[in-house]
Amino acid sequence: MDSVQNGSTRRAAQRALTIGVAPDEVDLSELRELLRTAGVAVTGEMVQRRERPDPDRYFGRGKLAELKQAAKEADANLIAVDDELLPRQERNLEEELGIPVIDRTAIILDIFADHARSAEGKLQVELAQLEYNLARMRGLWTHLERLGAGRMDGGIGTRGPGESQIETDRRLARNRISALRRRLRDTKATRATMRRERDRAALPTVALAGYTNAGKSTLLNTMTGAEVGVRERLFHTLDPTTRSFEISGRQYLLTDTVGFIRKLPHQLVEAFSATLEEALGADLILHVVDASVPEEEMHQMMAAVDEVLDEIGAGDTPRLLALNKVDLLGDEGRRELSFRFPDAVQISGATGDGLDDLREAIEGRFLATLRPMELLVPYREGGTLSELHDLAGELEREDTAEGVRIRARVPAAAAPRFERFSANGDGGQPG
Repeated sequence: MDSVQNGSTRRAAQRALTIGVAPDEVDLSELRELLRTAGVAVTGEMVQRRERPDPDRYFGRGKLAELKQAAKEADANLIAVDDELLPRQERNLEEELGIPVIDRTAIILDIFADHARSAEGKLQVELAQLEYNLARMRGLWTHLERLGAGRMDGGIGTRGPGESQIETDRRLARNRISALRRRLRDTKATRATMRRERDRAALPTVALAGYTNAGKSTLLNTMTGAEVGVRERLFHTLDPTTRSFEISGRQYLLTDTVGFIRKLPHQLVEAFSATLEEALGADLILHVVDASVPEEEMHQMMAAVDEVLDEIGAGDTPRLLALNKVDLLGDEGRRELSFRFPDAVQISGATGDGLDDLREAIEGRFLATLRPMELLVPYREGGTLSELHDLAGELEREDTAEGVRIRARVPAAAAPRFERFSANGDGGQPG
């Protein structure tokens, strides 16, 4: 793993042969894209069809000899595996092949480490890496364990140096994990305070969710005028980015979240709760899908996103499907999409095509949840009038001798704050 985590000069010299196991067809295209994002060249691949990987060596014994020869012919100095390996599988593969072996989880962790920008994001990456490596520490010290195995039994000073080093490393790792979790709890509390402030403002919140490279950051930039970095790399956005935008005079908040991926390791779902919590707390999840990919691939991507959203408890949050990158399709392709996904909105974040339809769909979802109110607000309550304009967007206003008479539709969560100004004494509901 160390070689993959070094700088770009060292990385450029890495040449990986990719391997995978599955009962049916094995598709290693996503693993190749992960390696490209990590700066590793791919020089070949090998797959084995079997019900499940060998529990000790991932590949069967007979296939390992072929793999060793294939790696030599491809001039590979690294084996990349399309699954998370057990520590013993990784250790046995390296012993058999004589070159480093890295699994899918370690590659993703490396990319996350490279892309995290905020202090919280970096803490989350370090926590996930430590938890991943903790189970593998014993394998790093097998040579020292053997040194201690021949010593006398019992008594002080008879323990082998390998065992002492293992215990020391594991203790240090656990202490660091505990410290990281404490710091992340503190940042989580700060984030919760900020969210409460947002909730008090009662601005409708929309969370962008989607497979990595679906075009979420481009869409955020186009809709809000933000300048979030956009690159054709997996997991380019790790830290949550929230910007405001306006529909019919009402302010909305739009948050970009980390891109999802098939076989996303569970510890990464836990580690990146910061961005995923934005989806959990949103009023609406805008599921952005790359509509330009083949149909089977698109369904796999959508299923991966749905699975993670369910895992974090956001399965019941209202959802709107946005089929992105339709500028890459012809008229026939768009018609086919409209038949297959009649409730979706077809858009292009790059060209702006369909964004008016998207805004209309978002607004329609929120208008259905607003509470109509008729209020009489004294002129001295200028702050309340301003807040009503922000929350309600378009409203009916009439200046009278007693104050400003207002008819507006207000988010249900904010309505209790204005009930004292009710013009008809029934809690604000117009007659």
